[in-house]
Amino acid sequence: MALLRYLDVCLVLATAPFVAIAGLPLLGYLIAAVTWLLTRLGTVYLQERALRIGDPKVRAGVQVGSMMGRLWIVALAILLARYAGSKADGITAAAVVLAAFTVYFAMSFFTRGDALTPSAPARGRPSPS
Repeated sequence: MALLRYLDVCLVLATAPFVAIAGLPLLGYLIAAVTWLLTRLGTVYLQERALRIGDPKVRAGVQVGSMMGRLWIVALAILLARYAGSKADGITAAAVVLAAFTVYFAMSFFTRGDALTPSAPARGRPSPS
């Protein structure tokens, strides 16, 4: 089940040799890949933290904030690839992010049950026995 949860990360990493062999813009790929991996890591951290929060309003705020923050960071990375490199770099960055997001979104439906089960009991709630 862990492979399904991180299939988007595997896709981004496995794409690197094909991007290099095909002669696609490396700068756009690198910016998109690093941004996707870092924001994915941050999202995992914030989702785990949100599951441990007892107050539903605060939990929802952390989850929505992490989604919106990730959206802005990825969008700015695509713009960075476009203006630091070329138009082709921006298109490559957008394609990598779009493919990774599509896989992430599809796999989230299959792994949703695991994500809703906290690894540690939330504070203020009795642990199940």
